[in-house]
Amino acid sequence: MLLGLLTPAVPAFAQSKVNIEQNFADSLAALPKQELAVSGGFYVPAYSSVAMSQGKLRVDFSVTLSVHNASETQALVVKRIAYFDTAGKQVETYLKAPVALKPLATVSIFIPTDDVRGGTGANFLVDWAATGEIAEPVVEALMVGGVANAHYAFISQGRPTRTVGKP
Repeated sequence: MLLGLLTPAVPAFAQSKVNIEQNFADSLAALPKQELAVSGGFYVPAYSSVAMSQGKLRVDFSVTLSVHNASETQALVVKRIAYFDTAGKQVETYLKAPVALKPLATVSIFIPTDDVRGGTGANFLVDWAATGEIAEPVVEALMVGGVANAHYAFISQGRPTRTVGKP
């Protein structure tokens, strides 16, 4: 307990920065040397807080964003994972450089319940690319939270914002 008294309290959201390369090393492949001929993006709604009881109660949720490579044969290059708040202001960016996901591999970003910077209209943008035709990635956000004895969990599916391929 003495250690807790000597260590300054750091909010959990300040510790929520994910090191994709370290935390998901088993899911990652080497970046392809070939040109990235196909690219796309996803918009993923997320809810770090939700109003309940006629707006008199706010329930906070943890958010897990998962990016799944749906291809059985090709690496998927994830170029950007960015988190935005209700007003559209970027709250966090999670990649220092692009990473490649092995076929059928997944990486996730976790935002703890006490990180309410996103608010009721939070969202993610995820940009991806591949060397050729590839199964479209699956990108979802899972929200989990509760109040008193009631617990809630729901998923928000990402929506493609664009897919671009070279003719």
